[in-house]
Amino acid sequence: MALMRCDFDSEALGLSTSMTVILPQRDPSRVELPTGTADADPPVLYLLHGLSDDDTAWVRQTSIERYVSSLGLAVVMPQVGRSFYSDEKHGNRYWTFLTEELPRVCRSFFRLSDRREDTFVAGLSMGGYGAVKWALRQPERFAAAASLSGALNVAHRRHHPDRPLDPDVWHTIWGDAPVAGPDDDTVALVGRVGPDTPPLYVACGTEDFLYDDNVRFVEAARERGVPVTVEFSPGDHDWPYWDATIRDVLAWLPLRTRPPAG
Repeated sequence: MALMRCDFDSEALGLSTSMTVILPQRDPSRVELPTGTADADPPVLYLLHGLSDDDTAWVRQTSIERYVSSLGLAVVMPQVGRSFYSDEKHGNRYWTFLTEELPRVCRSFFRLSDRREDTFVAGLSMGGYGAVKWALRQPERFAAAASLSGALNVAHRRHHPDRPLDPDVWHTIWGDAPVAGPDDDTVALVGRVGPDTPPLYVACGTEDFLYDDNVRFVEAARERGVPVTVEFSPGDHDWPYWDATIRDVLAWLPLRTRPPAG
């Protein structure tokens, strides 16, 4: 594997930013590739960070590099601050950066597949929200999407009695709107899905303060017939839970390449 921190200029943001990237080594003895695809561009997982993290968090806090080492999977971890992966009302265009500029920049720097069946997105907390929002708004781009302890009912978070979203963060992103707009509310988005919606994986610890929000989202998804795999099990909003659960997500991804059995 190759692990790198990449600093680059973003036109969408108008500033220099960073991403952490894991790239697979081309070693047919470790990965069983379909006939004729040994030189194919690898599949890619966009792995999104949470509200208090940056692009290095997944590598520093979990063993993600080791977990993907035999999968032939590239992992792209961008930095988006506290933006909720949105074009901020009083800030910067992080949704535009994520969905338009980042994939283009990544493919200009590295050999990565741009095929839908090779493209996945996942994240934790704020990043789980971002992953689901991206998959629901642009379903034609993804084969699967996963949320770990995601903020999947963000409108409910603004005035939550126990754990409300910081009002300064809300104001920066959505201004004075009483709820997030229809394109930023994942519960509303799942009500507008079409037949091309990719399968979702929703995991949350039962002791997590976001557990009820995840239950509400799953109920809405099932009402619309969205294919969703649910993993609600003991756990809190912390890295031990995410380090364990990301392994389940990687096993669930419909990768076209898998290591040989045994």
